[in-house]
Amino acid sequence: MTPADLTRTVLHTVRSAVEADELPAVVPDRVTVRVPSRPGCGDYATNVALRVAQGTGRPATEVAEVLRRRLAAEPGIARVDIAGPGFLNVTLVGDPSLRIVRDILRDRPEGAAAPLSLPAADPALLRRLGPDAARWSRVSPPGLDRAGLLVQRESNPLFRVRYAHARSRALLRNAHDLGFAPEPGELGEATEHVPALLALLTDHPRVTAARSPERLARHLERLADAFLRWQTECPVLPRGDEKPLAVHRARLALAQAAGTVLADGLHQLGITAPAHL
Repeated sequence: MTPADLTRTVLHTVRSAVEADELPAVVPDRVTVRVPSRPGCGDYATNVALRVAQGTGRPATEVAEVLRRRLAAEPGIARVDIAGPGFLNVTLVGDPSLRIVRDILRDRPEGAAAPLSLPAADPALLRRLGPDAARWSRVSPPGLDRAGLLVQRESNPLFRVRYAHARSRALLRNAHDLGFAPEPGELGEATEHVPALLALLTDHPRVTAARSPERLARHLERLADAFLRWQTECPVLPRGDEKPLAVHRARLALAQAAGTVLADGLHQLGITAPAHL
């Protein structure tokens, strides 16, 4: 079950409860599901019960319990828990990281979305920075050092995003030389950086749908930073005489998925995504 599938399932659950007179509410036009930032809170979380409760006069936890019972009975859902004031934490059948990576690699979003429209660059800026840095400067917050976009250093957000993409491609090349390929699967021992990386990958279609260049650029920065932290902490390639294992293939697939999403975002901004930096 993909995030889009789960969103439709949650909406269907609300609609069914309303039609069965379990909830005197208006069915929302859309709902949001997100990967929780903390491990142990399910694969996805939604605030739909809090939204629906606003028009019922009933406590959100009571509305959440009605939706929890119905949602837990849906195929592909292992369990649903109520958290805090009425959030629903949904655990799906199977490994969430495997599903997220498979969905990205199957759909191949790289280059799928049309490039976003940006205001024309000032000719002087374009000559000074070049097309890529000039386009990034137009989606950057005020006060950014435009000249710094030409320098390959950590403080340059454009460099970090493109470096993260190039790093993912380098891992694929090195793995090919070692004789193994990416294959979605178990990532091994959980680390603190995995949930953040998975959450940003899952959020990419929603950010893309907003068609906001500034928002997309900030999303790519966060994704690049999360990917670089993760791949530093979790070795993607075997070390020394170690043979490639299933965990290396799974981590390589996650790196490939991150690189694919980064390339897609850069493409939408009209910026090149070089495989070598």
